[in-house]
Amino acid sequence: MLRWTASVLSFLILGTAAAGYLYYRHLNGNIQTDALNLGETKLGGSKPNAFGQTPLNILLIGSDARDDAANQALGGGRDTFDGPALADVQMLLHLSADRSNMSVVSMPRDTMLMMPKCTEPNGKVHPASKGLVQTNESLQRGGPGCTVAAWQELTKIPIDHFMMIDFKGVVSMADAIGGVPVCVEENVHSRTRDGKGSGLKLPKGTSVIQGETALQWLRTRYGFEDGTDIGRTHAQHQYMTSMAREFRKNAKLTNPVKLNSLAQAAIDAMVVDTGLNKIDKLYDLSTELKKVPPGRITMTTMPWVYSTKPGLDGRVEPMATEAEAVFRMVREDIALDGKGNGTPESGASPSPGASATPTAPVTAPTTAPAAAPAKIAVSVRNATSGKDGAETRVRNRAGDVAALLVGKGFTKALADTRTGAEDTTVIRYATDAQAADAGALATALGLPAASVQKSDQVPGITLFVGKDWRSGNAPTPPPPAPTVAPTSAHALNGDNEGACMAIQPGFTW
Repeated sequence: MLRWTASVLSFLILGTAAAGYLYYRHLNGNIQTDALNLGETKLGGSKPNAFGQTPLNILLIGSDARDDAANQALGGGRDTFDGPALADVQMLLHLSADRSNMSVVSMPRDTMLMMPKCTEPNGKVHPASKGLVQTNESLQRGGPGCTVAAWQELTKIPIDHFMMIDFKGVVSMADAIGGVPVCVEENVHSRTRDGKGSGLKLPKGTSVIQGETALQWLRTRYGFEDGTDIGRTHAQHQYMTSMAREFRKNAKLTNPVKLNSLAQAAIDAMVVDTGLNKIDKLYDLSTELKKVPPGRITMTTMPWVYSTKPGLDGRVEPMATEAEAVFRMVREDIALDGKGNGTPESGASPSPGASATPTAPVTAPTTAPAAAPAKIAVSVRNATSGKDGAETRVRNRAGDVAALLVGKGFTKALADTRTGAEDTTVIRYATDAQAADAGALATALGLPAASVQKSDQVPGITLFVGKDWRSGNAPTPPPPAPTVAPTSAHALNGDNEGACMAIQPGFTW
């Protein structure tokens, strides 16, 4: 869709420079933006790999806003008109550094999480939650930037961009595409006796859906699989992989009138972060996404378990070990389909000293080179109890690690009387000017790039000695990363044209 948008501009600019420029300004002016991250923890964007290639993480958000006549007519639920929106669809799209593959991880709408503190640009503060909150409520805590913050807090994955779409946006884009094939194993009608359900009604087999029917498909809960939000997530995956294949088939569209409608639909449908506030930036992003063939797109669902906490019947929580396995694969740029990533051309590494340009369209801000270790002030806090507090903190651990750092040349390292609670050792810094120095500290300790985070909760470079470093001169190394997504992630390959939704008993006709 983004690539077609840019094609419209190319056509108009070639046809008449003045009209093309005015239309460019018109589309730029229509791009709706919002802040990327309202949380306190800033991971600083995705980092380049050893070959200078940078992965890209984009959070896709579906909003249930009923804030105008079109969205109210499509969304229903009169009692929710003009109320706060919910992030009912959340998918993290990871584009590999070498652009060989794409992984998508959905979080079920009914997932219960601890919400981070979020601060709106106007200064309004939404305090961190004291208990579990349903993930879709993150959007009500200042906007999509708080949904991004909640994902980063849970996954420790740096999120580079977000894109958000509402009901009418789904309909307009589905119409612009011209239809997406989907499949059901039996006749289905999503309607309960008391009037609940999306209203979707399709015959057994494959149907090409668009417009309001596409929206119904994406919203259907009652009628798919076991009638829960999990089944809805699987249906969304089938739709998106099918849509990707349709884009491939129609990638050479040349009709300028059709291209114009596609351009308008794309721009009008989305809210994006401020890093995507220009048509040329969207075009650059589309060029990167287009490099991945559907056969290397893997749709997954965050592994989950039903919550056993009182009052949370039917709600889910992340499955600790297997959800973290998926998050780790994304953090470490490991393809979820188990086929591995590609290699630089001819399989050779860049020669020493050769320049390597990251291929991501947007990169993290550049910083000054790191100072010498002796000039880097480091505060060391004891966080060895872990976040669950299951173990007592190791006595004098901050002092021991500070002494270790002094031996490595960080002569300004000092033990802090303040403590923390971290499962893994992490370095946090306060300002962009400290980023390079924090990275140098991580390198000296053999810590991964993901362990370095920007935060407004520390006065300067602060080393939190986590539960993984209760003794010795280095943290306990993690076990080897998995090489394929666990079966609980319910992976769907983008080339799978045989995917077909199972139908919940009682919802056939």
